[in-house]
Amino acid sequence: MTINVGDKLPDCTLKTMGDKGPQDITTGEIFDDKKVVMFAVPGAFTPGCSLTHLPGFVVNADNIKAAGVDTIVCLSVNDAFVMGAWGDAQNASEILMLADGNGEFSKKLGLDFDGSGFGMGARSRRYSMLVDNGVVSLLNLEEGAGVDVSSAEKMLDAL
Repeated sequence: MTINVGDKLPDCTLKTMGDKGPQDITTGEIFDDKKVVMFAVPGAFTPGCSLTHLPGFVVNADNIKAAGVDTIVCLSVNDAFVMGAWGDAQNASEILMLADGNGEFSKKLGLDFDGSGFGMGARSRRYSMLVDNGVVSLLNLEEGAGVDVSSAEKMLDAL
């Protein structure tokens, strides 16, 4: 079942790249008592994700935060090493790059898909969401290919 507006995010432990390597971070640490914009991509370093989706949030990070957002999160079903390298390559210092390496969080959200036909295995669907204190207040889920409803610009308009 897909998460909906008004639902609380499930508890999960994800990974982020720290100074000493991959570090655990819980959904509680990320979302509790905060206003968070999270967007998810099917894969780090893939064309739509690297050319449009992540760069849009990098360019608009200051404006998004000025609208009252505490944290901007980029999530992908990749490992922490890949997410860290991708963040560095994209100058995404204002974005928390989260690795959902086994796709556990994406599955709990009901926002996973099988990309085996493309040689990608289990992945996250492309979306953006606004989360207030762990509760989804806006969900922009892409129904097809491309970056449209989940873009940084659409999120900024909604804020």
